[in-house]
Amino acid sequence: MVIDLGVRFGEHVGRELAARLAPLKPDIIVGAATLGIPVAIEVTRALGQDHYVILQKSPKIHLADALEQRISSITSKGEQRLLLDREAIPLLAGRRVVVVDDVVASGSSLKGALELVRRADGNVVGIGVILTEARDWQEALGADCALLHSLAHIPQFTRHGAGWVPIPETFL
Repeated sequence: MVIDLGVRFGEHVGRELAARLAPLKPDIIVGAATLGIPVAIEVTRALGQDHYVILQKSPKIHLADALEQRISSITSKGEQRLLLDREAIPLLAGRRVVVVDDVVASGSSLKGALELVRRADGNVVGIGVILTEARDWQEALGADCALLHSLAHIPQFTRHGAGWVPIPETFL
């Protein structure tokens, strides 16, 4: 979603999300590849910071010894991995970390990112997403739901005759 709407949109949502996350006083922002990358960059920029950490999904030579977390995502087929470069651990260990992404739907990718940051001894103080979708993510995140900040929510819809109607239980 973020990459389809241009850099001004990315800058705008980064600034808006950063405004909601600034009171948490994060030391570092973490985003997961792929669509979490521009969110992490723009939130970091809007907070006046310079460093961020990206959790990769595809293996790279420098990630041969990475910390790994297995995840499943509704936007990708099959099981995936999140990889944290061990060189980035000092950026997280003992620091106030905010994890960001574009959308949370099932919550499994975000839950995996939180677990990986915590395995690196990061203190997760917040989660920032542009959109929450439906409500499945609430069960996946459990108590971590209290850390979540979003700009908007989209419910799910069902076909009704020739049109579509929102499913009431998917509203927040």
